[in-house]
Amino acid sequence: MSEQRKPAEEYVVIRHRPGYRLRRTAILLAFTVVAAIAGYATGLAQSGFRFSSAEESNQVLENEVEKLRDDYRKARQQLINLERGRAIDEQALNQARKTIVDLETRIGSLQSDLTFYKNIMAPSETSKGLQVDSFTLVPARNRDSYDFKLVLTQVGNNKSYISGVVAVNVIGLRDEEKEVIALRDLSEDIADLGVKFRFRYFQDVEGSLKLPEEFEPLEIQVVAQAEGRKSSQAERTFNWDDLTEN
Repeated sequence: MSEQRKPAEEYVVIRHRPGYRLRRTAILLAFTVVAAIAGYATGLAQSGFRFSSAEESNQVLENEVEKLRDDYRKARQQLINLERGRAIDEQALNQARKTIVDLETRIGSLQSDLTFYKNIMAPSETSKGLQVDSFTLVPARNRDSYDFKLVLTQVGNNKSYISGVVAVNVIGLRDEEKEVIALRDLSEDIADLGVKFRFRYFQDVEGSLKLPEEFEPLEIQVVAQAEGRKSSQAERTFNWDDLTEN
C-alpha cells in the first residue's frame, strides 16, 4: 500500500519595504491633526467667527488649547520615534515636522485669543472701561495701500453696552512739515471724522487706506470717546514702523 503524500509545504515570501510603516503612521497622524484643526475652523465659520459672550469664548478657547497641546505632545513623540528609526522615509519625516510647526502656530494663535478674552473679563485695576486694544496694518497689493483693523474693548464691566465715536489720525511729514491727516481722508471705507461704535465686549473697525504721495507716516493716533452714563475717553498712539515691520 503506497503512502499518502503530504501536501507540499507552501512558502510565502514577504517583501520588506523599509520606511513603509513609518511613512503610513506619519501620514495618518498628519491627517488626524489637520482634520482636527479643520473641524475647529469649520465650527468658527459656522458661528460667524464671533461668540455670543466672552465667557463662552474663553471656555471654548481653553478647551481647544488643551486639545491642541495633547495633539502637539503626540506629534512630538511621533517625530522622535521617526528620527530614531534606521530606515526613515524622508517624506514622512518632513510631513511630521510640518505638522509640529502647524500645531505650534495654531497654539500660539489660540493663546493670543485666550489672553484677549481673559483681559476683558479679568482686567487689572488700572485698565478698566473703554480701551483702544490694538491697531494693525497689512500691506495691500497697491503701492502705499494698507488694510487696517482697529479693536476697541470694554474691560471689566460688560453688563451694559457702551457707545460713542472713535477718531483716527495719521501723523507724518510732507515737505519736512508736520501733517495730520484724518483716516476719513485716506480711506473710502470711513465716511465721518468720528466712527460710531456700540458694543458690550469689543468691536472691530476695518477697512483700507492709501497714503498720499510724498507723505511719510510716523504715527497713528486713536481717540475714542464714550457717551452717556459711561462717558469716558481712551487714547492711544501707535508707531508706524512698529505696525509695518515684519
